[in-house]
Amino acid sequence: MKRISVLLADDHEVVRGGFRRLFESTADIDVVAEATRGEEAYSAYLEHAPTVVVMDISMPGCGGLDASRRILARDNSARILVFSVHENELFLNRALELGVLGYISKRSASRVMVEAVRQVAGGMLFVGQELLPLLVKRRCSDEQQRVGELTAREFEVFRLRAEGKSVNDIARLLNVSPKTVGHHNTSVKQKLGLENAAELTRLAIRLGLVSP
Repeated sequence: MKRISVLLADDHEVVRGGFRRLFESTADIDVVAEATRGEEAYSAYLEHAPTVVVMDISMPGCGGLDASRRILARDNSARILVFSVHENELFLNRALELGVLGYISKRSASRVMVEAVRQVAGGMLFVGQELLPLLVKRRCSDEQQRVGELTAREFEVFRLRAEGKSVNDIARLLNVSPKTVGHHNTSVKQKLGLENAAELTRLAIRLGLVSP
């Protein structure tokens, strides 16, 4: 039986501990590294080259989506399984557009995690049952469509600005210049028809991208 090595990225020690024990109870899955931030996940991937990355979206730093983008830019054969509290069409679409192979919710993760890791390790797509209706939706709101047209980097800037991060904060998190972040921020507001940060935050809350 071919063993599956896993990099487990989540900022909550209790969550990591629970899934580490779950994987240890299997005959074919080993946790070879853990990360608490997006930057750590990227570095750990380069160091350990795991079969599967199990990646939370909401972590301090650059976050799971941006870490996934960086990993896939470095290695387009990387196999990433997202597990998140966000049962949201925009997050799901963003992840799949990046090239992530799996997306499950934390609500059902304990039940499906092992199966999901095995399928993703085999190069197959795995989307949690509760998220499948989002894949077959034929229509979405104008706001969702506009947000869906943002580039991957613009979407990350949009999300971080909506969380209240400053331009300088985002520049440090994404390892780019404040000027670059400012350019993306301006582009986001133009594409979404927004005037200021308050409108941006309200839109993100309406779409379920950040908590009120």
